[in-house]
Amino acid sequence: MIELIPAIDLIDGKCVRLFKGDYAQKTVYNEDPVSQALEFQRLGFRRLHIVDLDGAKSKHIVNDDVLRAITQATDLTIDFGGGIKTEEDIEKAFSAGAHMVTVGSVAVTCPEMFIGWIEKYGAERIILGADVRNGKVSINGWKEDSAEELLPFLEKYVKAGVRNVLCTEISKDGTLAGPAIEMYSKVMQHYPQLHLIASGGVSCNDDIRQLEANGIPAVVFGKAYYEGKINMEDLCWQKE
Repeated sequence: MIELIPAIDLIDGKCVRLFKGDYAQKTVYNEDPVSQALEFQRLGFRRLHIVDLDGAKSKHIVNDDVLRAITQATDLTIDFGGGIKTEEDIEKAFSAGAHMVTVGSVAVTCPEMFIGWIEKYGAERIILGADVRNGKVSINGWKEDSAEELLPFLEKYVKAGVRNVLCTEISKDGTLAGPAIEMYSKVMQHYPQLHLIASGGVSCNDDIRQLEANGIPAVVFGKAYYEGKINMEDLCWQKE
């Protein structure tokens, strides 16, 4: 059964969504992220994906106070990403209550450091962020494209012990255009042992069913929920 993970993206302490990662195309959906997290818990979700967009842009964690408020108010299992560039950032996220952290840019720019974090904190607590645009892994809040192609990028980290990967197709993110099922399926064909979290483009319940039918273990969704395009009652069968 596919794991369902609602998302809260943070700018200035508010719940927002961007269009294709463009900070100039921002929509605020809730000014109180704690109340939003409580609503997700009330609906029966057990996990929450939080992205510190201010942190991703600033290259260090910014919204750790919001993270702490959410972890203190809920029982949700929280993975936190955005702006994690140093071990200090990781410690800050964990001390604020995150169960897992998502690291993307460092895995591209400083692979030895990233592997060291896997060894120190454990593969169950470090999620590899692989954000893709035009076939290349993007870094620093999606502002720069690296030379890394997705499958070779994943290959070296699977060998290093990575188990959890959050993969976002940037061209789909915030568009409600449907997820990049072909890309995720290709990843699972090559690395069936991964707990792959698909992200970007989910527009309706059927998108989630298609991901599950293609063997994708988990999915993050945000805009489709905030705009009422997901039937929450119909998802009940998947939340247990």
